[in-house]
This record gives sequence, structure tokens and C-alpha cells, in this order.
Amino acid sequence: MLLKLLPASLSSSIVASRGVAATSRCNWYYQRLQYRMASSSVWGLKDPSLIKTQGYIDGKWVDAEDGATIPVANPATGEELGTVPEMGLSETKAAITAADKAFKTWGKTTAKHRHDILMKLYSLFQEHHDDLGRIITLENGKTLVEGKGENAYSASFVEWYAEEAVRTYGEHIPSPFPNIRNVVIKQPVGVVSILTPWNFPSAMITRKLGAALAAGCTAVIKPAPETPFSALAIAELAQRAGIPDGVINVVTTHKNVNEVGREMCESKIVKKFSFTGSTPVAKMLYGMAASTLKKVSIEAGGNAPFIVFDDADIDKAVEGAITCKFRSSGQTCICANRIYVQSTVYADFASKLAEKVATFKVGNGLDETTTHGPLIHEKAIDKVTRHVEDAVSRGAQVLVGGQRISGVGSFFSPTVLSEVSSDAAINTEETFGPVAALIKFETEEEVIALANNSDVGLAGYFFSRDVGRVWRVAEALEVGMVGTNTGLISHVTIPFGGVKQSGLGREGGHSVEEYLNQKLIAFGGI
Repeated sequence: MLLKLLPASLSSSIVASRGVAATSRCNWYYQRLQYRMASSSVWGLKDPSLIKTQGYIDGKWVDAEDGATIPVANPATGEELGTVPEMGLSETKAAITAADKAFKTWGKTTAKHRHDILMKLYSLFQEHHDDLGRIITLENGKTLVEGKGENAYSASFVEWYAEEAVRTYGEHIPSPFPNIRNVVIKQPVGVVSILTPWNFPSAMITRKLGAALAAGCTAVIKPAPETPFSALAIAELAQRAGIPDGVINVVTTHKNVNEVGREMCESKIVKKFSFTGSTPVAKMLYGMAASTLKKVSIEAGGNAPFIVFDDADIDKAVEGAITCKFRSSGQTCICANRIYVQSTVYADFASKLAEKVATFKVGNGLDETTTHGPLIHEKAIDKVTRHVEDAVSRGAQVLVGGQRISGVGSFFSPTVLSEVSSDAAINTEETFGPVAALIKFETEEEVIALANNSDVGLAGYFFSRDVGRVWRVAEALEVGMVGTNTGLISHVTIPFGGVKQSGLGREGGHSVEEYLNQKLIAFGGI
């Protein structure tokens, strides 16, 4: 029975030798096969082949050279979903080499060809919508509605950049000299390193990868160790769509992240790196990339202010706060982190927000009645707990929530704090959890100063029905993106990014330009 499960080449070698080494190899293969078969059953997918438990290098599914693995758990249940390889420096170098080799042909394909392949990939995202959404929910914890929503968002980047591929226009620049003609063309930068976080395990990849592929670049992707299966599913779909071997590579790692990240940033072969994550890590990687003066795109941390003026529609402001504060249980980089409310409407806003938050149902994302899922892991729980306890020690009042939910899983009750002091840690640190901290203010000038008192500037929000104030405040906020009378700002067509220490460059919109070099060709002798 055992031999029937093995490849013919391996089973025949065992029959021939019957040696101890061959039998040991057979047992290892069998155990690995059985584990993969068992782990696939926890997913409940229509197409189980979307689950990959190996890295992807040069068109091949591969294990770590030393056989080491990373366990991946469902944050809602603690149940192990499966393992992926604990890859290191040698596998990373192999992936970069494969991407470099593939670039020599992929970089010369026509924009129309890349458009057509990306549209095939988009169709596959649509075809496997339910399964891809379920994978996101199981490894990240967000509700199935949010998981499927992320898949739709992720697919939209593939579609958008497919169309951007054929819009990478050059330029003719008039010369002051009669016998010279200046033409500017755009060429792909080359191999791109992509490092992504766990909070949007699919969309953060396609927002970068889509632009890279559209431009004609090849890529090495390092997904977060907490959520690698979405990245591997994307690689599987890319293979089905006909993207050539080596164009996309996925290296999974956890313990070896320092050496892997360093190689992805310092390798002379890599011409650009794109990172989404915390500001401290962004600074470290930026320093590494500076050694070869790479092109960089960085979307780092946020500390978004959310301002409610006394002329706002309070019900809509509450709705907007819920949208941008509690989406994905507060685990997004553009979540409202500091909620400033003008004193004359403070009590009304606080009571209405607390009333709404009290109706949330926290639980497993696969449960249709769940409105909010778990946090990603214990470290996240610890940080949220520390922020709440710090605020309370400085005089804040807990209107609702305020504590971890006991039992299995990484759950924290959605929380509203009132009377939060200006020196509370939550004002200077990104919470990344379901805590709404309410701070009272008196004047427009005062709140703008408070909102801008941050080293980062990714997003900001405010609610007001005064047209003049809308323009003044929107222009005064030191952030890369402003939501006025809305808590939802992110979509594929806009330039997503921040100012100050929230990063460099933009994603979405026309960011395919970030993956292209301009080249002047001056034609003389005319």
C-alpha cells in the first residue's frame, strides 16, 4: 500500500535496494504526504489544490533545503492549518537568480501580452473567489465577508494593472536644436523584492505584484509567516494563467527572516524593493537597500487622526468611525487611532458609538453571525491590553469592552474609551486593535495641531458640513490621504501612501511608474 502512494522512481529504488537509507527516505516521504493530505482537509475548499505547503522557485514547488518547516495556525481556534518551508539564504538566492533569468525574456514581452496574461489571472481570482476568501479567513482570522471582500480587492489590482500595462506611454520632448529629436521611453526596472504583512495577505501582494508584472518586472515575494497560504495560492493561479517559470517566486521564512530580508534588499541583482509593514522595520530595510541605491516603495506605519467637528452629521460620523476603526478588528494601517471629538458633541458621539460597538459579535470568521474576528496572535493581544491599561491608568473610562475574551483564540472585545489623556501611549503608538480612543477638543486650530503631532502621516479623517472648513482641514492635515465625511478611502484607482515616516512612493493608481525607468534617446544628425 505504501509503495502505491509513491512516485514510480522512488518506489522502484526501494524495491531494488531495500536498504535502511531508502526505507528511511520512503518513510519521510510518506509522512510528508500523509501530513499534506490531512492538513488539506481543514480548509474545506472546492479546489484543495490551491493549498500549497511548499515554496515556489523557478516554476517548481520546493521544500527548504534542510527540511525545516513553519507551522501556521488559525488565530480563531489555534488549530494548525499546515506548514510551509523555513527557507533561508540559499533558497532566497536561488529565487533571485531565477527571477533574473526570467526577466531577460519577460521584460521584452509586449504590453499587450502582459495585459492578456494578467486578465487570465484576474479571471482565475474570480473563478476561485469563495476558496480564496476562505483561505484568507482561515489564516488571518477576519470574517468570511471580509475575506471575500479582500479577494475582490486583490483581484481588482490585477485587473487594473492589466489595463495600466498598455498605458505606459513614452514622450516626445521638443529640442532647442533643429537637428535633434528627444524621445523618452520607459523600461522595466528588473527584479523586484516584495515583502508583505499578514493583515491583507492577498491584496498587499497583488497591489505590488500587479504593477511589477504589468511593467515587465519579475518578482521574489516574501509573505508574512502568519499568512503564507494566500501568497502560495496566488503563485498557483499565476502558473495556471501561463505566467512563465521564474517570473514569480515565493520564499517562506520566519526564523531566517533577517538573512532573507537582507539578501532581498542588498542583492545587486534586485533593482527595486517594495515593503508594507511597521516603520521601524521599514527604516532597517531602507538602510539595507541604500547599499545599492535601489528604487524603493515603502508603506509603513500610521497613526490616523479621526476628527468630529460640532457641525458634523453625528450619525454618519459614528458610521464612519466604525468603518475605519473596527474593520478587520482594527488591524489595518489606515485605521483611526486617535478620535478627536469637539466638546459640544462629545457626549452624543461617545454614547452612540459605544451603543453600536456593544452590538458587535466577536468570534470565528467562518460563523455567519460573527461581525469581528480575532487578532492575529498573542503579541497583538498584549499590545492592545497594554494600551487600554495605560489609558485607564491616566484617567480614561471604559464605555464598552476593555478586556481580552477568555477561551480559545486571540480575541479582544471591541472597546471604546472616553476621556483619554493626551499623554496616553495610544496617542503615539499604532494600536492595531479594536480600541476607539476618544479625545475632547475645543477649536479647529487646536485639533489640527494635535492631529499633526505625529512622526507618521499615512491617513486622516474628519467629519464636517462646513465647506470652507473641509478645504482648510483637508489641506492642513499632514497625511498622504484624507477622508472627508467618509471612513473608507482605499481602492485600486487612488495613489495609496503617506508622508513623513509613513513611507515613500505610492501604490495603486498610476504606480506602475514606480516599476519603470525612464530612458532618453536623443536622435541627432537629422
